[in-house]
Amino acid sequence: MADPRGFLKVRERELPAYRPVPVRLRDWAEVKDELGRDEVVLKRQAGRCMDCGIPFCHQGCPLGNLIPEWNDLVWRGQYPDAIERLHATNNFPEFTGRICPAPCETSCVLGINQPAVTIKNVEVEIIEHAFEEGNVTPHIAQRHTGKTVAVVGSGPAGLAAAQQLTRAGHTVAVYEKDDRIGGLLRYGVPDFKMEKHIIDRRVAQMEREGTRFRTGIAIGTDMTWDDLRARYDAVLIATGAPVERDLPIPGRDLDGIHFAMPYLHQGNQAVAGDEVPDQIHADGKHVIVIGGGDTGSDCIGTALRQGAASVTTLAIGKKPPVDRPGNQPWPTDPRVFEVSSSHEEGGTREYLASTVEFVGDEDGHVRSLKVAVTQYNADGSRTPTPGTEREIPADLVLIAMGFTGPEVTNLQAQSQVALTSRAQIERADNFATTQDGVFVAGDAGRGASLVVWAIAEGRAAAAAMDEYLTGSTELPAPVTAHTSALRA
Repeated sequence: MADPRGFLKVRERELPAYRPVPVRLRDWAEVKDELGRDEVVLKRQAGRCMDCGIPFCHQGCPLGNLIPEWNDLVWRGQYPDAIERLHATNNFPEFTGRICPAPCETSCVLGINQPAVTIKNVEVEIIEHAFEEGNVTPHIAQRHTGKTVAVVGSGPAGLAAAQQLTRAGHTVAVYEKDDRIGGLLRYGVPDFKMEKHIIDRRVAQMEREGTRFRTGIAIGTDMTWDDLRARYDAVLIATGAPVERDLPIPGRDLDGIHFAMPYLHQGNQAVAGDEVPDQIHADGKHVIVIGGGDTGSDCIGTALRQGAASVTTLAIGKKPPVDRPGNQPWPTDPRVFEVSSSHEEGGTREYLASTVEFVGDEDGHVRSLKVAVTQYNADGSRTPTPGTEREIPADLVLIAMGFTGPEVTNLQAQSQVALTSRAQIERADNFATTQDGVFVAGDAGRGASLVVWAIAEGRAAAAAMDEYLTGSTELPAPVTAHTSALRA
């Protein structure tokens, strides 16, 4: 453990400051102030990790990160040892340390009566120290098995599985339909949350280890699923859950109404320097974001940087409480009111707002939204309250209401893989699908979830695939498909 009395001596929670809002809205760089990195503060916060007997932060983290151990090592200034312990369970702490909502912190024992340890910040500082000091090096397999694996999808689940399988000695090719590796890490997460060189440096390590990357190839169109299976000894489906939940109300076909992901995808392309014909852009527009989750927050920050005249977020439900509610006790991950960096930058949030109609102008373009107050019914459903309708001006509407599952049209037509009743890919506890040699990990099997779950499932699926290919495995398997579903 770290300082035995650290949590008694340092009771406050300290995090690096963000750059000032007027400054960061002028660029797409990460909001975190790199000049504010302070190792004294970091050591002080790591020292707050107490000798809690049972570290419930392990329970909160699907990866089983050895949090007390690397907190202790940071407190002692032993960064090379800290990254070794962190990499033992997490392939990509630079991703989770930036965009994971940190369920480990809501499980922190100190959080019972004090602000939790800044686990997420300690994690990202460990990996940044490791890159800066040259302690992130390729792990070359000592032997090759002669087995080949195709991983379809280069998000966190696919990348984690690919790295584990490559290190186990298999020849692994990652197929990605987009022009760059990273999946939603690349084109769904804006640069102000995670700059893309963070992905590139990790991909470079994986390439040196032997993982092969094939971009611009959509399995199902450029190559059939059956052809892919015939070429490889095993296949992993890690395509995510990109099918967005729609809002089929009057006026949905008007111009100016878009799903959030195409908007964010194009925004990331433009930031990367690509030409984006007919880009969905917020400059000078009144923007409405429907949906109050992380994707909606990303839309807010993107629209403000593009020069939106106003940004309003509509959430159908009640405003969450600021403090942990009584029916969501420690160590559960509570639903509380959160203020992201994008929320700090501007815009307004409205709760109990049910959109009932998109209103257009004479040219067929959206000009406003008709909304009503949400009422909760006895059966638990939510409906608009009659007589409470009003209109909100809108030039651009972004639907960010979550995701319904993976895109499976071509998969169903070309393969024998079965689906669940929720249109997710059916799988056994070892992530195997109903087709021999085909496995699934991440959101494609469990539904839209967290980056930390994707990495955990990618690692576990890799262990199952290694055992399928060779008869045994030494790769760690932090979760099963069954427990993943239970904790979704």
